Amino acid sequence: MLSAKHIELVKSTIPLLESAGTDITEYFYQRMFKHNPELKHIFNMSNQRSGGQPAALFSAIAAYAKNIENLAALSGAVERIAHKHTSLNIQPEHYPIVGHHLLATLRELAPEAFTTEVEEAWAAAYGLLAGIFINREDELYQKNANQLGGWLGARQFKVIEKRQESSLVTSFVFAPIDGESVVDYQAGQYLGIKVEPANHEYREMRQYSLSDKPNGKTYRISVKREDSRTPGNEPGTVSNYLHDQVNIGDVLDVFPPAGDFHYVERNEPVVLISAGVGVTPMQSMLEMLASKALDKPVFYLHACENLAQHSFNERVQALTNELKLTHHTWYRDLDGNEQEALNSQGQSNSGSVNSHMGFMNLVPLKAELPLDKGDFYLCGPVAFMSFVKQQLIELGVEDTRIHYEVFGPHSDL
Repeated sequence: MLSAKHIELVKSTIPLLESAGTDITEYFYQRMFKHNPELKHIFNMSNQRSGGQPAALFSAIAAYAKNIENLAALSGAVERIAHKHTSLNIQPEHYPIVGHHLLATLRELAPEAFTTEVEEAWAAAYGLLAGIFINREDELYQKNANQLGGWLGARQFKVIEKRQESSLVTSFVFAPIDGESVVDYQAGQYLGIKVEPANHEYREMRQYSLSDKPNGKTYRISVKREDSRTPGNEPGTVSNYLHDQVNIGDVLDVFPPAGDFHYVERNEPVVLISAGVGVTPMQSMLEMLASKALDKPVFYLHACENLAQHSFNERVQALTNELKLTHHTWYRDLDGNEQEALNSQGQSNSGSVNSHMGFMNLVPLKAELPLDKGDFYLCGPVAFMSFVKQQLIELGVEDTRIHYEVFGPHSDL
């Protein structure tokens, strides 16, 4: 436990942290990668270049300092980060390395304020937090390893199917090369993979949402190609490698499923809301609900650019026969041919296709959505989820019934 003096000293550094902002975490990562370059094989370097990871780490450090007397307030963040760490195979020996560079960063950036006494307090505070993570991650590792089909660390899987779902999204189905079963997962969770792109300096580790129901034999992920056509985006190293170079028969290292965002059965109507590739965990939930023949209403609301980028469209239409499913799609931009195809699709499905133009607007659906008792699951770009969550709040949905997943470094809505 931390002493009262330790807590007082850590809290006294909050103004210093806030005034420095992400300068602290940017310096920290530069320092750590300089002295421990092997960690570049674990960290997502694209998130480093975009600034997303330094910003997320700064938010976490500041939140810890502010809640040092009430760590229960951070339980959600701890759970989310611990799951992410297990998908990266983070081990106890990594924590002293991070702690060393964090303390050195604070000492070097603020030598006058970061006295010996303050450093001792922060060392104790970091040690406490590291212990919390190490213990929780060990629980997750052991729970997985002790389940049917579970394992520890990396396991080799072969690509047995590669299927294009839309113009930007391709699905990959993996089966373990040892021929044994695979551990089940909660619909909404993700899979960690490790690849070694040719002519690339580092091994790369990524997490992709599982996009199908559990079956005990294989896993499916559906990956969006991140290219440079979107303003501000750089080509995704791993997504382009998977699309262009990984084929049926290739073998990848895979880590067990993880993630604290997943479907929870509450025996109430379910609303699945997504945009773009955020559809992947929603598809997993939908497939799982169909396999269980859920007798509660299910609403599947999706937003995408156009028909060419609409993943799983035909599959969702097929599932309207297996569930009490209401399906709405919002398209931002359709050309003439796509509009004609959409009209034909609506006629062939006897009116089961509910399509709209522009941004997702839930107000016209107020009468049909289960606003008073449904569970709402969101996934997509942060701006989209913030926009939708605000609509739901204004329509009277309780915050506790809105659940969301952020791809990449976490952000609060």
